[in-house]
Amino acid sequence: MSVPIAVGADLDTLNRVTGRVRENIERVIEGKPDVVSTALMVLLAEGHLLIEDVPGVGKTMLSKALARSIDCTVRRIQFTPDLLPSDVTGVSIFNQDTREFEFRPGGVFANIVVGDEINRASPKTQSALLECMEERQVTVDTTTYQLESPFMVVATQNPIEMEGTYALPEAQRDRFMARVSVGYPVEAAELAMLASHTSASPLDDLEPVTDAAEIRKLIDIVAQVHVSEPVQRYAVALATATRSSRELNLGASPRATLHLVRAAKAVAAMSGRDYVLPDDVHRLAVPVLSHRLLTNVDAAMSGRTSRDVLNSILDSVRVPDSGRA
Repeated sequence: MSVPIAVGADLDTLNRVTGRVRENIERVIEGKPDVVSTALMVLLAEGHLLIEDVPGVGKTMLSKALARSIDCTVRRIQFTPDLLPSDVTGVSIFNQDTREFEFRPGGVFANIVVGDEINRASPKTQSALLECMEERQVTVDTTTYQLESPFMVVATQNPIEMEGTYALPEAQRDRFMARVSVGYPVEAAELAMLASHTSASPLDDLEPVTDAAEIRKLIDIVAQVHVSEPVQRYAVALATATRSSRELNLGASPRATLHLVRAAKAVAAMSGRDYVLPDDVHRLAVPVLSHRLLTNVDAAMSGRTSRDVLNSILDSVRVPDSGRA
């Protein structure tokens, strides 16, 4: 039985606000509507976004444009080989005047954290993000500090073949809800960029079009979107198929299944629906699951990537007829 949960007025508000944010971002990042939509989807689903591509295609520009479009706290962390875990989480410093230890918050204490070139830091420093990304809290010297909502990490990374990079640990990749690639712009978009970016940075004129309180309301609306049992079973079937695949050493975790369903709820709400369709799950499987999968040696030597294996799985698992039930 279908249960109408998110009313039309709520969905209209969500689409109006996300439309403003989308237009704001596209003033800076032109010709990449799918990438912008994915970033908004991750924000509304309370996830974290990994942007992977070669240098110079606008990864940092995209993350900054999203952060500046929302009137909330924003911190940027430039990941370098000498960055320490305490630079990320914070550190307790002894105050000579009060004779007590004082906590100095690190870069993660913000609503939106822009982690630039995350795979240039050591695995030890990368791991400093594990607790805050999953539990939205930071523990330093046995004291736990809660992070404010909304909390989103937007990390950029260069492909691991680039010099001076470290591969992200599996546990780190699994905490990112989705991975996107910006890609090179089409010719028209690149010409428009030359006209608008050479005299001044478009980020300088970017003003917030919403705030943290309104984003929290939109997150609550997304949380009410209905997911029927057939759609839930379809998401689990996809995850199970990756775990039994002979081409993969590492399949999708239960966290990956949860992220897939939450992302589908956000996409449904952005499409004006209060229920998830099987097609939502099918369409999001690659950006949500592929970066978590590890191919085995035989598949890698055959030139098969995790995306290729996942596409084969998507073709083999039956898609349910409807998501309303």
